[in-house]
Amino acid sequence: MSRAVAAGATVVQGLKPLFTARAVAGMAIEGAWLTTHLATYPLGIFQDRARGERGYRIEHLAPVQRGLLISNVEAAGTPILLVHGLVDNRSIFTLLRRGLSRRGFDSVYAMNYSPFTADVRTAAAQLGAEIEAIVEETGYEKIHVVGHSLGGLIARYYVTRLGGDEHVHTLVTLGTPHQGTYVSYAAPTRLISQMRPGSGFLRELDEPAPGCSTRFICYWSDTDLLIVPQTGGALRHPDLSVRNIRLHGVGHISLAMVGDVVHGISTALAELDPDGLTVTRGVTSIGRSRPPV
Repeated sequence: MSRAVAAGATVVQGLKPLFTARAVAGMAIEGAWLTTHLATYPLGIFQDRARGERGYRIEHLAPVQRGLLISNVEAAGTPILLVHGLVDNRSIFTLLRRGLSRRGFDSVYAMNYSPFTADVRTAAAQLGAEIEAIVEETGYEKIHVVGHSLGGLIARYYVTRLGGDEHVHTLVTLGTPHQGTYVSYAAPTRLISQMRPGSGFLRELDEPAPGCSTRFICYWSDTDLLIVPQTGGALRHPDLSVRNIRLHGVGHISLAMVGDVVHGISTALAELDPDGLTVTRGVTSIGRSRPPV
């Protein structure tokens, strides 16, 4: 009984940020984004691996695109893979893909995993196959991954439990329930139950991950109604290099669409120099490929 009381107190505490003027405005914006996303949802049902065109001519590009290609061709060319959340598809990233392209990133992919997936581990294995295909196709040893909601958990499992840090330089998560969410109790399916606080799956993710070379950037919002408590969207793990970014007045769907997030992701991924190192001190660099066994 005390455990239930403690959980209830946590939920109530997490609801306090929802009663600010900015939060109310944010929820109205969230409703508008949701309407827009529902309109574009059918367009994202089918798998699409299209990405920006590669080439050497730059005079037709916008100044921002031209600037990134001239100053940091390694960053501009490093592939970026976008992974959607539960009951969703790649259409959630329509604005993010456009924003990345406008900033000069010319190799942006988006994958759909099966809506009938019953285990995060299965989806993580599918993600691994997709990443390995991109690595082989592009010749890049490592890529970046952006995961929204459940997509972030899938990518985290791949990176920390399936050796995926060999191929993932940076993992950005948006509204991902790293510490679980009590909302998951509303639907008792196997997949959703894995997102319950303290679940066996989350305990597995919290196990040691020594030597993991992937850097993590985790956006979470204190007004995210699907992550309860909202602090569950932050990632805390002693073995991982993590930067948690708290937002206010941004809803769950909006996290994949708002300008501040698009700009933040673009800035973070535009840090590679031609040697795979970074221009920002203290940021994890791309390691060289492991020697063949």
